[in-house]
Amino acid sequence: MSSTPVMRGAAALLAVLGSVVPAAASGRPVSWTAADGTQLAGMLYEAGRQAPGVVLVHMLGRSKDEWAVVAARLQEAGATVLAMDLRGHGGSGGNGGSFGPMPGDIRTAVEWLSARGGIRPGALALVGASLGATLAVMAAAELPSVRAVGLISPSLDYRGLRLDAALLKKLGSKAVWLVASTEDPYALRTIREIAGSDGVREQRLSAMRAHGTALFSADPDLTAALVDWLRRTLIF
Repeated sequence: MSSTPVMRGAAALLAVLGSVVPAAASGRPVSWTAADGTQLAGMLYEAGRQAPGVVLVHMLGRSKDEWAVVAARLQEAGATVLAMDLRGHGGSGGNGGSFGPMPGDIRTAVEWLSARGGIRPGALALVGASLGATLAVMAAAELPSVRAVGLISPSLDYRGLRLDAALLKKLGSKAVWLVASTEDPYALRTIREIAGSDGVREQRLSAMRAHGTALFSADPDLTAALVDWLRRTLIF
């Protein structure tokens, strides 16, 4: 039986979608070297050519694995994602209790990802949770290439890592997405202070009692909200 114009049109649309969306989201292990020679590890989820790039930064004592579901959803949406292990965590070398070099480690992750073929210039984002959120601000403040910063349960002062007014000012016009549980007072105070600084700031409050990446499991709408924000911000 011959195909109708509608059937041929549908087949053509599926062919186009199939060329830009992975059939199954998946990642592969990668590694790179920090400024001080420490070997850092991550999981790379590739989405094809001219894709926006997103670097995900985990909480203290965790690893890149806690981002697996979020990274897969972002990859399916059309972003190339690098979920990194902070030094001393997961597959990365170094001392996990030494926070000082970590913003620099995130900067090397962004530079490593942006140097890969297929990443669209001007379409880079950093997303962090808890410690990872505080570190993401510190790294993004020194990276003109980062256009957007997603912060899940950030802290103004995380064991001596301070987000003061001068540092926040360095974010400039970067888009910032701020998320906290209404049951997490310190994270709430932090996002309100960051929201009051210059630039584009969006806030999302969750009624779920959870912190950091645990919010993605507790709040079933949060992953979709992150994907939507990155799509609008990075345009993909």
